[in-house]
Amino acid sequence: METKTVLLNLRTEKGLSQEELAEKLFVTRQAVSRWENGETLPNTEVLKLLSKLFQVSINTLLGCPRKLVCQCCGMPLEDDASVSREPDGTLNEEYCKWCYNQGQFAYSSMEELTNFLVEHMSNENWPKEQARAYFEAQLPQLGHWRKQ
Repeated sequence: METKTVLLNLRTEKGLSQEELAEKLFVTRQAVSRWENGETLPNTEVLKLLSKLFQVSINTLLGCPRKLVCQCCGMPLEDDASVSREPDGTLNEEYCKWCYNQGQFAYSSMEELTNFLVEHMSNENWPKEQARAYFEAQLPQLGHWRKQ
């Protein structure tokens, strides 16, 4: 879905006029109109305000142009319901809500996460040894673990 359609849908779902949305974002009604007509896109700061106002990710506002994965466990972040939140309620598109929430990480080490994933994701078709080898190879490539 294109940004212009996403913005129009979110605004109308919230019951806001273009003028009311413009006031909340400190922009003109004409700016909102240009976004909804596809003539321009909101700048980065306005995208942040829209994200907070509508409780959706910036990725959603932009029509999901890129595929996101949790930078802790590697899970695809396919919708905003799985995206983590900061203490102020804003979405954090780097992590899933199971790895990071309200400013806190759920796993203190890669080994702890690996043990959890192996226990919960292995099965008769994917034995624990194979699952462990997979996670031990994949997790160090993710942003959270590269930083450490």
